[in-house]
Amino acid sequence: MALDGAFLYAVRNELLPLIGGRVEKIHQPSREEVIISIRTRSGSKKLYISSNAGSARVHITENSVDNPQTPPMFCMLLRKRLGSGKLIDIRQDGLERILFLDFECVNELGDVVTVTLACEIMGRCSNLVIISHEGKVIDSIKRVDEDMSRERLVLPGMKYTMPPRDDRLNFLTAEPEEIVSRLRSTEPKELSKALIRIFEGISPILAREWAFFAGRGAHLESDTIDGDQLDRLLFVIKRTKGQLENSECCFSVASDKEGQLKDFSFIRLSQFGTLMYTKEIPTASELLDYFYSERDRAARTKQRANDLFKLLMNLTDRTSRRIAAQREELDACADKEHAKLCGDLISANMYRIQKGDSSATVENFYDESCPQMTIELDVRKTPAQNAQHYYNEYKKSVTAEEKLAVQIQKGEEELQYLESVFDSLTRATSENDIIQLRLELREQGYVRYAGGKAKPPKALPPIEYKSSDGFTILVGRNNKQNDQLSLKFAEKSDIWLHTQLITGSHVLILTDGATPPDKTIEEAAIIAAVNSSGRNSGLVPVDYCLAKFVKKPAGAKPGKVIFTNYKTAFVKPDAELEQSLRV
Repeated sequence: MALDGAFLYAVRNELLPLIGGRVEKIHQPSREEVIISIRTRSGSKKLYISSNAGSARVHITENSVDNPQTPPMFCMLLRKRLGSGKLIDIRQDGLERILFLDFECVNELGDVVTVTLACEIMGRCSNLVIISHEGKVIDSIKRVDEDMSRERLVLPGMKYTMPPRDDRLNFLTAEPEEIVSRLRSTEPKELSKALIRIFEGISPILAREWAFFAGRGAHLESDTIDGDQLDRLLFVIKRTKGQLENSECCFSVASDKEGQLKDFSFIRLSQFGTLMYTKEIPTASELLDYFYSERDRAARTKQRANDLFKLLMNLTDRTSRRIAAQREELDACADKEHAKLCGDLISANMYRIQKGDSSATVENFYDESCPQMTIELDVRKTPAQNAQHYYNEYKKSVTAEEKLAVQIQKGEEELQYLESVFDSLTRATSENDIIQLRLELREQGYVRYAGGKAKPPKALPPIEYKSSDGFTILVGRNNKQNDQLSLKFAEKSDIWLHTQLITGSHVLILTDGATPPDKTIEEAAIIAAVNSSGRNSGLVPVDYCLAKFVKKPAGAKPGKVIFTNYKTAFVKPDAELEQSLRV
């Protein structure tokens, strides 16, 4: 995990100013999270501690969280043991992923005792343990019994013991000769993996960064590294040591080109090259706050989006099957003229047909050659009733054909609308975007209202861009916003753009009565292509016209418009250009 012992060392350095502060409040927002407010001379600080397997950490936070009305038992115990306690020390054993917070407290007998919080940041084994001045476990946020671990039990009344520890070097104290000796005798041979085996408290991303620096990007083996490469490795380890000890870290976050956060470190990251973006953040606490809150937000957004994806897939599948069935019925109506012909021929040959006949062979006088034609009859009906039966079939087919044509057209428009919502969902980047799409579907009758008093969040404004010529370009986030942008907000002289024959957002160039250069129109067309279902295509046609030529048909679905007097630009989607123009 990226939050290794070395990163925890940097966190500890940031927490040192808390020493001397007193516990003000203690809250437990969830089963594995604790927030301790500590009052210092510079003001109150919130110390966040998480023992969640996927996001274990300890740092100062500025985020606000909702607390349960009734505090959990562990929270009550913390308040009892640490209430008004004074933080007197923050310890770390080497580069172990454990921070010990020592509090000077008063027990029930009025004696001053030291109570320690052990913040164990160890992945799925993470824990928060309260330790008495006698070194015994008072309680832990996760109790570990024999069924969970045979090596180390964490139960009330037992003596607190450190987790099992391998014989590894601490790069803050290790000598170069010792490092080289370990390198030569360590398996595996791949340098980055060997470094993890040699040193305690370093994560894979830190080991890869050291190996990348030593080999200038080339692959290195631990038993063959020598000369300049070895010197560079020892140099980067020494430099990292200085950064940690002198609090000169460069806290960096790496994200992919889709904006998903992937990793972080306390040093500048070079190993990803142009494959990922890196962002520098001032402090370790701010980095951890940002990384995990954004990751949790992305997870919640993904979960909400997955639910909506399933709904849209079901709606699309149901609508497609309904249209297919209607098309089959429409194809069956193509035989309606034959039914009318049968009725006419029966009526013309009424004198030759008797009740009880199962068929009648007559001349088809509508054909020049007057061929013989056999017509099936219902033996229970008179000739006139059989003729009327065929006429009724004809009338039914005519009526069905008219109605089916309308229903198929409505179904295709509905399918196009669902595809537009699906496209908007694939480009949604926040929970608000997902909520607005769900509200839109609810207004259209696709989602049932679940009740609840909470008001939906206010919709975000359109996405704003600035062209290289200084013109403002706006893009709708969903169909409702597309309508507002194109039909209510747009001035007559503004330029409206939309991808041709494929789903996408409405794009508007605000002109203020001026004529934008071709460069601005080209950039707006590229933005329209990127914000459409054709963003992965080689070439995308984009229609554009003055906003005054854009109209909405009566009763049309959100986002559906018609336009005239347009031109078409063919552009290649460019996500990097689109990102660079975004405000």
